[in-house]
Amino acid sequence: MCGFCGYINRKEKTHIKKMNDMIAHRGPDDESYYTDDLIAMGFRRLSIIDLKGGRQPISNENNTMYITFNGEIYNFKEIKKDLINKGHIFKTNTDTEVILHGYEEYKEKILDKLRGMFAFVIWDKKNQTLFGARDHFGQKPFYYANMQGTFMYASEIKSLLKHPDFLKQINKEALKPYLTFQTSVLNETFFKNVYKLKPGHYFTYNENTKKMDIKKYYEVTFNPKKQDFNALVDKIDETITKSIDYHTISDVPVGSYLSGGIDSSYVVSYLKPDKTFSVGFDYQNFNEVPMAKDLSDILHIQNKNELINADDFFENIDKVQYYADEPTANLSAVPLYFLSKLAAKDVKVVLSGEGADELFGGYTNYDEDEKLKKYRKLPFFIRKFLKLIISPLPSFHGKNFLTKGGSKIEDYFIGQAFVFNNKEANDILTDKYKSNLKFQDITKPYFDKVKNADDLTKMQYLDMNLWLPNDILLKADKMSMANSLELRVPILDKEVFELASTIPTEYKLSHNTTKYILRKSASKRIPEAWYKRRKKGFPVPIIKWFREEKYYNIIKEMFNQNFTKEFFDQKKLLKMLEKHYKGKKNYCRKIWNVYVFLVWYKNFFIDFDKSTN
Repeated sequence: MCGFCGYINRKEKTHIKKMNDMIAHRGPDDESYYTDDLIAMGFRRLSIIDLKGGRQPISNENNTMYITFNGEIYNFKEIKKDLINKGHIFKTNTDTEVILHGYEEYKEKILDKLRGMFAFVIWDKKNQTLFGARDHFGQKPFYYANMQGTFMYASEIKSLLKHPDFLKQINKEALKPYLTFQTSVLNETFFKNVYKLKPGHYFTYNENTKKMDIKKYYEVTFNPKKQDFNALVDKIDETITKSIDYHTISDVPVGSYLSGGIDSSYVVSYLKPDKTFSVGFDYQNFNEVPMAKDLSDILHIQNKNELINADDFFENIDKVQYYADEPTANLSAVPLYFLSKLAAKDVKVVLSGEGADELFGGYTNYDEDEKLKKYRKLPFFIRKFLKLIISPLPSFHGKNFLTKGGSKIEDYFIGQAFVFNNKEANDILTDKYKSNLKFQDITKPYFDKVKNADDLTKMQYLDMNLWLPNDILLKADKMSMANSLELRVPILDKEVFELASTIPTEYKLSHNTTKYILRKSASKRIPEAWYKRRKKGFPVPIIKWFREEKYYNIIKEMFNQNFTKEFFDQKKLLKMLEKHYKGKKNYCRKIWNVYVFLVWYKNFFIDFDKSTN
């Protein structure tokens, strides 16, 4: 696990050092460079495999190609055997060099052979082209920009900001969608003209033509089919445990995160690492540490844990937003930062359970309540007619039920967070940042690709393409790397997904629970209390904190800042905060969404140049 940055132009190449310094947290063990007349490549290393010989950039035999790579390729030894048989000569024992020789041999088709998480670039000095790619699901980040004659790229946006050709502007179009989705969902980031390379995509940049060609190499596809239930239960367990074996390839010790839920418990129960790591809050009903410790004790594993209080939480919000690069309002990003910091004291690599909910249908909103299921048995035209009648009316008990019941999944589902609706977002924004872009405009291209699928498959497909890479995996990478820690997710694996994509819907939602078949597979490994537990996420007592004077005043001070009125109607913000503080309404998620955006903006557009010079 590492970080890289670089740029291509016909100017001098001294700026690469400052760019590389900005991502030192991604790789504190080493820094190294390659430059020629056209390119500057920087690399920060967190040594995991081939500790002595794995320094990057790595070149091919005749020094015509150079690679920098962030991630892990779990099947690199199998690919390496094939390449050696084809005559390639290796000088290291790294997975990095396997990608390089694989590209020489197969060009972009090497991507089809890789099993792992990755973002990388390969500079072809002879042809003056840069080839780059991002892994199938988006576990590793990749950003790029083309400004003032310089093509630049990096593992984190903050690295790009240090190039003198970078023009720092906020992307006005990003704010309204963020208020709905709680994260950055557009291809163009919050920084104008800075883009994410999408998961499952590769590019070729040609310095001679100054053109960038981007293509997709992997498509997330669900193909449910009839199968024997018991045989599939066994196959899932076999595939997941085999993936865990692959994900433990390392020359340094491997630990694991552990909450009270099924996913991390499944991983830990099979892996049985020396240490597990857990955090919780010192608030009643917001602490899963006891469950994690109980399972660790049953398995005779040491559990290291920590409780977070409100002061800890608020004092680290600015760090979380800084390391995230773009504003992220997922509340679990803060405890994940603490969890990574705790684990990094003992290990360099941890496993976690991300991806299980998207692959196996685990989110609670995938399964509608029984009353709504019964209501949906009425003809759609009746339900739609009732929706049209009640929509303009003031809020009343049952309005949301009738509105949702009279809508198609495409009308309202956006993923696992829905904060401001289209009207609410525009209402709170200043005229400069209002937008005609609706959340349905963002989700429609994805829904169109699965228009003939059932509702569960539609929701899973959307989550795999929006929620997972832009929220779950982003915070997993950024919060772990902020603490120089490599995070691996064995359930979110190419081979596991290939099997999970064939599971019938009735095996996922059954017996009044979600991801039913995964629970049956996990029952082979973990106690009943764990595999039957309903999903809780990472519970944070923010609703209570915003009603305490100290934290209410922290938010109020930010809402009153001069720069806040650039983006928001301050009177409406303060009115919303006041109503929540006095217990009249629950606006905690809306308040949090706005607050962390303002923290992020202050970090990168007011304080950044002062703190990083």
